[in-house]
Amino acid sequence: MRYMINYKPAFDFDTMLNSIFTPNDRWLQNGPAVNIIEEPDQYRLEAELPGLSENEVEVKIDDRVLTIGSQRSEEDETNREKEENKAPNYLIRERRERSFSRSFVLPKDVDSEKISGSFNNGILTIILEKLPEVKPRKIKVQAA
Repeated sequence: MRYMINYKPAFDFDTMLNSIFTPNDRWLQNGPAVNIIEEPDQYRLEAELPGLSENEVEVKIDDRVLTIGSQRSEEDETNREKEENKAPNYLIRERRERSFSRSFVLPKDVDSEKISGSFNNGILTIILEKLPEVKPRKIKVQAA
C-alpha cells in the first residue's frame, strides 16, 4: 500500500515567519521573568528585576489582581545623563531601560491582607499567605 504525503512548502515558510514575528519568546515580553512557587501555607512569587532599586518597583493589589511594575524610560535616563554631563557614547546598547507592568490573578485561597514583599540583589520576592482551610462540617437537621 502506498501513502501520499501532501507537502506544502508555503506552510513551512508561514510557520517560520510566525515563529519570528509572534511574541512568544521570553525576550520579546515586556515584563520580568517570574517564578511562582506553591507551599503548604503560602505562595511565593519571585521576579527578576536587574538594574532596578526597590524605590523604582511598584507592587499593588486591586480586587485579586497583583500588579508589578516600574516606570522608567530611556529618555529619562538620557536626560539625566545629559544634565550630569555624563552622556555616554553607546557603541552597542542592548540593555533597555523601559517601563513594564505584569499582572497576576490571585487564587481564591490567598489572604489579600497578608501579602508581604522584599527586594534583594535584583530579585523581588512576594509572599502571599493562604487563608485557613475551611473543613467540611455536619449540620444537624431537625424536624419541623
